[in-house]
Amino acid sequence: MTQTRTTRLERGRGALGPALELVHTGRAPTRAVLTAELGVTRATAGAVAAELEALGLIQVDARPAAAAGSQGRPSHRLSVAPNGPVVLAAQIHADGFRASLVGLGGRTVATAPGCMTVPADPSHIIDAVVAAGAGLLRGTGRRCLGAGLAVPSAVAEPEGTALNPLHLSWPAGAPVRELFTESLAKAGVTGPGGAPLAGVAGNDVNLAALAEYRHGAGRGARHLLCVATGHRGVGGALVLDGRLHSGSSGLALEVGHLTVNPAGLPCHCGSRGCLDVEADPLAFVTAAGREPGPAVSLLQQSRDLIRSEYADPGVRAAVELLIDRLGLGLAGLVNILNPDRVLLGGLHRELLEADPERLRAVVADRSLWGRSGSVPILACTLDHGSLIGAAEAAWQPVLDDPLAVLT
Repeated sequence: MTQTRTTRLERGRGALGPALELVHTGRAPTRAVLTAELGVTRATAGAVAAELEALGLIQVDARPAAAAGSQGRPSHRLSVAPNGPVVLAAQIHADGFRASLVGLGGRTVATAPGCMTVPADPSHIIDAVVAAGAGLLRGTGRRCLGAGLAVPSAVAEPEGTALNPLHLSWPAGAPVRELFTESLAKAGVTGPGGAPLAGVAGNDVNLAALAEYRHGAGRGARHLLCVATGHRGVGGALVLDGRLHSGSSGLALEVGHLTVNPAGLPCHCGSRGCLDVEADPLAFVTAAGREPGPAVSLLQQSRDLIRSEYADPGVRAAVELLIDRLGLGLAGLVNILNPDRVLLGGLHRELLEADPERLRAVVADRSLWGRSGSVPILACTLDHGSLIGAAEAAWQPVLDDPLAVLT
């Protein structure tokens, strides 16, 4: 019997990664669905599921309750292991950082925010966020299989350098991936068997789009456009058939530097009137006639104004102004990219929820595809999407080949 199971597993070894991704993203809730999705026999699917369970990655319920009115024996239910391994996910933004431990399925196990002025030397804040993550690992006792970092900058590949951290005082070309990996080693954060971890780093909006595609409002899309504000600035990302479109060197979709107001504010990039300075939280707070407050981040201050003071004429006028600017940028992107779904995050999600008809009308008026009514504009649904996306990047080697990472 053991020999038969081993033979089946050998046939299905190449299916371990695809099978894990199906369970991870919720697309294979039962063994029957897994069998159909993988295109293998029931026996092979069973061997694959058993191996993933033996690796501590998933849980197989061999005796699920039958649904009311159903006939026949119910299929084994599959879910991510509730106490399984995690990855360390970290995000750096203009007002500080956040560290989390994230399991399969995009489930946050523990989190630690940090508020601080981001220093000019990126190693200082990277060390701080890694120290916070290391503390979470010690507190939970979870196995760590990877580490991912989200930063508010385009990250050039293959070097892993932050090319344009415009809202931070970092030097252009800061080697964030290298610094992240070094910090993990200094903090004693290791992988299976005590092996060193190679950290991964990416742009925060790119990673948020990946997270939404796998676990949020982007599920089922083939060509997903995501536009979002962080604590400062505006970013964009495109997911094509499940993969981030990052261009030839990781720098695609710098949508923050689309001009939406030719006579507008000077932008850090050298142009004027870019989305980055015309439709971000600082632009909103200023347009609403408020002073940026030190008590909370600009993003939180903007959210609070929209949610609590929308009846104020100044706040409502600021919402309408930023919607018009954002809609102009979105219309151009829709015309060029022809996505089947647009997601908005950060402040842009708040603008959409405040006046969805106005935003959709602005896009429709200026977009051929928008006028056809075939491009849904939806809000991102994940809290801390960039963190979940950083975790997705860290999980990717495990999803590609679980045995190679764990054994």
